[in-house]
Amino acid sequence: MDNRSGSLADTLERVLDKGVVIVGDIAVCVVDIELLTLRVRLFIASAQTAREMGMDWWTNDPFFTPKAVERADETNELARQNAALRDRVAELERTVRRTAEEERR
Repeated sequence: MDNRSGSLADTLERVLDKGVVIVGDIAVCVVDIELLTLRVRLFIASAQTAREMGMDWWTNDPFFTPKAVERADETNELARQNAALRDRVAELERTVRRTAEEERR
């Protein structure tokens, strides 16, 4: 029995380390008319392996990470501040150009 648990643990470790993708389609048909199709894509891996593959959606999902909402709010605030600063810089550039033109006259 120890060999089984050892091999199961080894298999689980390999799966989580490398990742496994399970793909399937389920179609519900009545009288040869397709009513519903479900496409299932299941990826099983450790969080570290998923991150290495570029799959880290849970870090920004408010359901899994309540701080994601705060980060989104911070990002929106930074975007607003950035836009305001761009407007101020553009206005200052216009003022400098006008001043330079008036001095030339």
